[in-house]
Amino acid sequence: MAAAPIATLRGVTRRYETGSGAFDALSDVTLAIGGGQFTVVIGESGSGKSTLLGLLAGIDRPSAGRVQVGATDLTGLSERELSRWRGRALGLVFQFFQLLPTLSVCENVMLPMDFCGSYPARERRARALTLLEQLGIADQADKLPSRLSGGQQQRAAVARALANDPPLLLADEPTGNLDSRTSSTMLELLAGLSRAGRSIVMVTHDARAMSRADRAITLEDGRVVADTKPIDV
Repeated sequence: MAAAPIATLRGVTRRYETGSGAFDALSDVTLAIGGGQFTVVIGESGSGKSTLLGLLAGIDRPSAGRVQVGATDLTGLSERELSRWRGRALGLVFQFFQLLPTLSVCENVMLPMDFCGSYPARERRARALTLLEQLGIADQADKLPSRLSGGQQQRAAVARALANDPPLLLADEPTGNLDSRTSSTMLELLAGLSRAGRSIVMVTHDARAMSRADRAITLEDGRVVADTKPIDV
């Protein structure tokens, strides 16, 4: 039995106006993402991967169609409502880590809790340290990000994404700035989070990710051209 969808796109098109005319980064995409699964979205540059992730994150808006994550229809939310929803419903992991350089690793992980007030102030450092321990870098907690290796920084970024215990983790090329060995370790870490019940959507051009994922969706020119385990919408 397929997992119940945690996110659904129905008839979604994202059109951009350019100097040479209209360009559809996504074109009439209907897709359901299963809860508790590790889903990778594969495609070349310009295939629509990052656009899809931006729509799921509520960072971008569709030109047509509807996007729903959990019980929330993102289409009609204001920017303020989207920001509030995003802080609690999503964790975001980026290719270049996006850790604040003047804060310690632990303070970076605490930051989403500070913004959302999801945990009492007295509990936030302990939770951050627990997450860093789970990811194997608790000994780096009080260092600045610049003192960490790329793999350690990406683990810190994952810990930060998990800070508010979101049901959905979105990862944008999280292995793109790592060497092959560290990339494999990061893929296994994400797969392990999924086995523990976290829903993960990762966009990548790295075909190795397909062997670690529950499902692989391939985009080409803004359309789904392959799907290893499609879910009815």
